[in-house]
Order: sequence, then C-alpha cells, then structure tokens
Amino acid sequence: MSGPMTIRAAKPEQLDEIMILYDTARQIQRETGNRSQWINGYPSRELIGEDIRRGVCFVCMDGAHIAGVFALVPGKDPTYAVIEDGAWLDDRPYATLHRIGSSGTCRGVLRQCVDWSFRRYGNLRIDTHEDNVIMRRLLPRLGFQRCGIIHIEDGSPRIAYQKITP
Repeated sequence: MSGPMTIRAAKPEQLDEIMILYDTARQIQRETGNRSQWINGYPSRELIGEDIRRGVCFVCMDGAHIAGVFALVPGKDPTYAVIEDGAWLDDRPYATLHRIGSSGTCRGVLRQCVDWSFRRYGNLRIDTHEDNVIMRRLLPRLGFQRCGIIHIEDGSPRIAYQKITP
C-alpha cells in the first residue's frame, strides 16, 4: 500500500470483484486456523448485493484495485440485544462493522476501515468468531474493548467488541 486507501460506497458493477475478494478472505481464514467462520458460502452474493443496494457496503480502493470490503450498518443490531459474560460500554446509538474482508495484497485494511467508520460514528460495535485469531489480535490494538459474548442468528457465539469516543 502506497498511502491511505480511498473508501467509498460499493457499486453493483463491483459485485463480481467483491465476491472474489471474499473467496480470498475465506482462504486466509482457513490458512490461519479459522475453519468455523464464513462457511456454507457466507457471505452470499445475494447478501452482498443487498448490502450494496442498501448503501452499507463499502470498498477500500488501493488505486484501481479493491483491497478490502466491509459493511457499516448504523442502528441497533438485533443480535446485539443480549450480551453475556459482560456488558456493552454504553447504550448510545452505534454502527456495526460486519463482513470485513481483505484481498491480502495490502497491509492496514482493517485499520483503514475502522478509522474511516469511527470518524463517521464515534461508537462502533463488531463481533468475531473465537477462531478468528487475526481479528482477536487486531481489534484491541485498534481501540476496541472486549465486551462479552453475543449469539448470531444461527445461535452460535461470537466475541463482541465496542469502540467509543473517550
């Protein structure tokens, strides 16, 4: 990466490239021991297409290349209504980061996504699978605090984090 990436709303014509990036991100997860997350074709082409239509899918551009992709969803996330083994840092309005993927070609994609999103909302929540050692290592470095355990729609647990404006 030569400098800061440009982050912008994903366009429908980028869907094919985004899906290839998610395939790469899944491969990186498997290579780092995370065999439990993003299985059975998640995130699906339909889900990402819907994220793009809703205006919540963003791409991190390194020149003309998509280096990363993520969803930034403002408002209450229903899977965050119940948290176990801890508590959220506050109950102010927040946005949630979901489906962060990197092409693996640039360093600092997660930092760029977080910094860009935090400038817009100042209160972010995110969750990750216990096996996602990369995210579990990086999130505290980026100012997130572990808050507890939430359960996603299929009932499986995720470690939940929050970053707030001091």
